[in-house]
Parts: sequence; C-alpha cells; structure tokens
Amino acid sequence: MGLFSIKKQLLEVIEWNDNSKNTIAMRYQMPEKKEIMNSSTLVVRPSQVAIFVHKGQICDIFEPGTYQLTTENIPIITKLLALPTGFNSPIKAEIYYVNTKQFTGIKWGTSNPIMMRDKDFGNVRLRGFGVYSFKVEDAKTFMEEVFGTNESYTLSDIESTNKAIIIQGVTDAIAESKISALDLAMNYREFSQTVTEQAGAEFGKLGLKLCSITIENLSLPDEVEKALDERTKLGVIEDKIGTYTQVKAADAIGDAAKNPSGGNLAGLGIGFGAGGALGNMFAQNLNFQNPPKAENPAPAKTADSGLTCPNCGSSVGQKSKFCPECGHKMSTKKFCEKCGAEINAKAKFCSECGEKVGK
Repeated sequence: MGLFSIKKQLLEVIEWNDNSKNTIAMRYQMPEKKEIMNSSTLVVRPSQVAIFVHKGQICDIFEPGTYQLTTENIPIITKLLALPTGFNSPIKAEIYYVNTKQFTGIKWGTSNPIMMRDKDFGNVRLRGFGVYSFKVEDAKTFMEEVFGTNESYTLSDIESTNKAIIIQGVTDAIAESKISALDLAMNYREFSQTVTEQAGAEFGKLGLKLCSITIENLSLPDEVEKALDERTKLGVIEDKIGTYTQVKAADAIGDAAKNPSGGNLAGLGIGFGAGGALGNMFAQNLNFQNPPKAENPAPAKTADSGLTCPNCGSSVGQKSKFCPECGHKMSTKKFCEKCGAEINAKAKFCSECGEKVGK
C-alpha cells in the first residue's frame, strides 16, 4: 500500500455537537469531497440517531455509541456497492443526525374558538391554551414522513402541525365529555390524559411521540364571564347580609349580658333593629327574595256582651257563676238592659217595659 493510499485512509471523526435547543434534525456537512473513509470514527451522542442515506435510499441507522466504520457495521451500504471485505475505497453517502431528546414547554393555543353545547348557557365558544412535550420515537419514519433531506429541521417547522393535532384532540375530548362549562376547570387533568391518548396516535404516524400535554386554561367568552361574575357577586352580597345581621344580633346580646341595665337593653333593641333594617333594605333593593305574601289579619277581638265583675271589672259571661279572672261569685240577680229594672232570673220579658230579655 503506497503513501498516497495511507493518507486517504487517515482517521476521520464524524460527530454532531448540537449547541441549539430547537434543532430536531440536520444533515452532517462532509468536508471536501463528502467521502467516508475506511476506519472513520462515527460518534452518536446520547439522545441522537445517525442515518446513512445512499443515492436517496435510507440505509444504515446507528443508535448512541461510537463506531469504527467498516464493512461489518455498514452492511446495507456495503451490499449496495458490492464492496470487497477490505473496504479500501471511499464511500459517498449522506449522514443525517436526528435529535431524540424530549422537547418540553412548547406552547399551544386555540387560534379560533371551540364551539360547545352547554346545558346552562346553550352554545358557547371556548378558548384554551397550555404546553406540551414530544420527541422523535422513530427516526426512519420521521425522516420519510416529515424531515426528508432538508439541511435542518427545527421546532418552528413542525409547530403548526403539532398544534393542529392537539387542538383537534382537545375539541374531541370536550365534545365527548359533555361536561358543563362551569365544571371544565376541575377536569383539566382528565382532558389532558384523553388528548394525550387521542393525539398520540396521530403523532405516531409522523414518527413522533406526544409525551404529555397540559391544559392551563379553558376560558369562556367575555360576556359569559361577566354574567358569571355578576352572579357570584350577588351570591356573596346575599350571604354577607345574612351574616352581618346575625353578627350584629350576637354582639348586641353579648353587650346586654355584660351589663343588663335599661340602657343596654335599649341598645339591644337598637342592635336588632339596625341589623334587621339594613338586611331588609339590601334584600329589597337587590330582590334576593320574593315579597312576603300578605297574611290574613287576625280577627279583632269583640267585647264580651256579658256581665262585669264588680270586684276586678273583667267581662264575665251571662251564665258564669264566678269571675274567670279573680274567682268572685257573681250575683244571680237579673236586670233589664233597656230600663234597668230588676227582673226575675227566669223571666223572658221585662215586667216594667216589656223588653225581651236575653235576646
């Protein structure tokens, strides 16, 4: 072997030092005539895959490790070129590195609202956003379906594709769940799991793996959110009015218990009255409760048309023998209501004026 041949077979190290954070795949820039020499060293770092392409055909694929390139570890290229075991000739091939690390914290969001049918608000529009992570799981499929033979491929090149798949998964998950818009927030985790499963199948067709997705927010239209805020505000005020009235009453009772004098008892009444009046005022102005129904007025008590007790002055029935208030024995004498003449207790007419008795 001459000196010239020895120089051609000087060891050459092929490696990719990825200093970027967003490069998914790139083509290795071969020096000079882009020929791979016998016994060249191929370095594939962790979270990388090296793909050899010869005349537009994907040949050998190398996982992380260090390789001494010979006919033994590039069998497909060797077979295509029908090279002898010695492998003394240079090989013209392209080398592509694919980054298989997990890309995290990638943002997604809805460009247009998601329509949903809600049992409380009818048809509403939702907007959502969050983050997701993915990685290249099948480098060969990724190159065939997505990357091709570009010089490089970054996150920005595939962002729109991934975003469309995720939003479709979120839309399907919300529609299938039939959960009220008010209960969406408590189901973010379940939605994320469902979207990961559904969208993951679409990612797999591209040689990718959807590792996780996080739903940070699903928001309602501004007018619906304002209505919810008003409803919440009214509920809080109503609760505070009841609480305020109870607190004022309790404070007044406590003050009266410490010093049960006439002044404090009066203050107790004022405390009850102020708390109740304030509560009623707010309740009437804000219509928290329906106006109370008018109750039937209690029938007025009519004066008893019987006798009067000479001892205590209480009204006594005509047939009562004793006063129900003081127990005084009533007189058995009977007088005419018209002329006042004394008549027999069993008489039906007055013997003086003829007026009917006991009518």
